[in-house]
Amino acid sequence: MPAFPATGRSALRRGRVSTPGQVYLITVTTWRRQPVFGNHEAARVASRIIHASNHWGDAQLFAWVLMPDHWHGLLELGREPLDRVVARFKAAVSRALHASGALAGPLWDRSFHDRALRREENLRRVARYIVGNPIRASLAHSVLAYPYWNAVWLDKDEPLPL
Repeated sequence: MPAFPATGRSALRRGRVSTPGQVYLITVTTWRRQPVFGNHEAARVASRIIHASNHWGDAQLFAWVLMPDHWHGLLELGREPLDRVVARFKAAVSRALHASGALAGPLWDRSFHDRALRREENLRRVARYIVGNPIRASLAHSVLAYPYWNAVWLDKDEPLPL
């Protein structure tokens, strides 16, 4: 009988490679997919932390969106391993939410999903996909109507091509 592939958190970690300069699409879910960020105060606190560059070390966050029960980010690694960058981000958001009183228990699921982008993939296209999540989830009719996202390519004098 053939062996079935491993499932769960250990399967997510197997084969994970942190390559400096590599761009990754990251997805982090809340504990038991609870819609923690459906609470606007919790979403505002988390967004301030996500937007602060000091939590990313030498990695560069290109685009992100905070959904009620998960977060997507497009990030380029520096020298630090991916799991350490994501752990610092998760810890910073958790600490801020606990300190604000917006959360009492666990915030994040223990693992995360990552996908390394191929060099030929268009970063702006992936970023548009990320920030378009609220529209596809019927949380907003337009990206501009949803407050919990950002992208480095925004220019206030240029229309947003979504």
